[in-house]
Amino acid sequence: MTNEPRPAGVTPPVAVVFASVVFIALSIASLGVASLVLDADVIPVRGLGAVPGVIGQVAALGSFAGALFWGLRAVPPSFLTAVPCAIAAYVGEIVGVVIGALVSGADLARGVAAAGSVAVGFAGPVVAAVGLLAALFGVLLARARTSGPRWKWEDDDDAP
Repeated sequence: MTNEPRPAGVTPPVAVVFASVVFIALSIASLGVASLVLDADVIPVRGLGAVPGVIGQVAALGSFAGALFWGLRAVPPSFLTAVPCAIAAYVGEIVGVVIGALVSGADLARGVAAAGSVAVGFAGPVVAAVGLLAALFGVLLARARTSGPRWKWEDDDDAP
């Protein structure tokens, strides 16, 4: 780490919030579009309901946000921070699906089968790719050396 002051731009917590919103929105949209295009269920194990998918997305979001917040501690943060964020989102989704299956009343075998289908199917790589993209966005926000937008009347100049 260097002793450079942090640029007057987006602070790391704000960058994590914006990147997390981008992650969850893109993740849900990408999974929906991929499911539609491939004509396949995101979680093909029958009888589990929506709970494993929801808890999987919440766990992926939490893992992603935690990894990104950890990565944005560096001054300036590296774009390589996106790789652990993608891995964290992928693992969070898989673990969340198992926990969600157990919460919904399914047995452990069905939960592991659902998580395995997410891990090796299209859903896991989609979540990882979205995690990578959203983390790059978060790092870009934290590295931006900009100030907030200003209107003309906010300037200190009295010139017309």
